[in-house]
Formats: sequence, C-alpha cells, structure tokens
Amino acid sequence: MDIDTEELLTSLTKREDNAAIKSYQNTVAVACPACEKPFDDLVVCKQNPTSLDLSKQLDLCVGVDDGQAYIFTHS
Repeated sequence: MDIDTEELLTSLTKREDNAAIKSYQNTVAVACPACEKPFDDLVVCKQNPTSLDLSKQLDLCVGVDDGQAYIFTHS
C-alpha cells in the first residue's frame, strides 16, 4: 500500500503525540488507503515494538511507510 502521509495527515485532527505513538481522528471521512472506506482513527507507531491498549473491538487496516506502521481503525 502506498500512503501519501503528508496529504493524509493534513486532513486529520491530531489527538495524541507521545514517545510511542501519534494518533489522529478522521473528522472529514477520508478514505482508508487499504480498504477505501472512511476510517475512524489513525495510529502511527513511532517505536518498534509498540503496544496498544484497545478499549473496544475494532477492525484494523495496516500499512507501513518509511519504517513506521500506520494503523487505520474502523468501528
């Protein structure tokens, strides 16, 4: 999957930025690059490995760009 990260991130609302991850909310219904359906949130993993605690069951699409994992959540 090719991800145009610059264009994608400018369309999203930043929610969290810490040492392990950055998270963004999709408030404008941007299409997921993997499944082409709008996604809810994007999590960018900054560390390898990274652990995520999910509070609810989600469908996930995953891509990698420049060595970072991009996780697109769908509820």
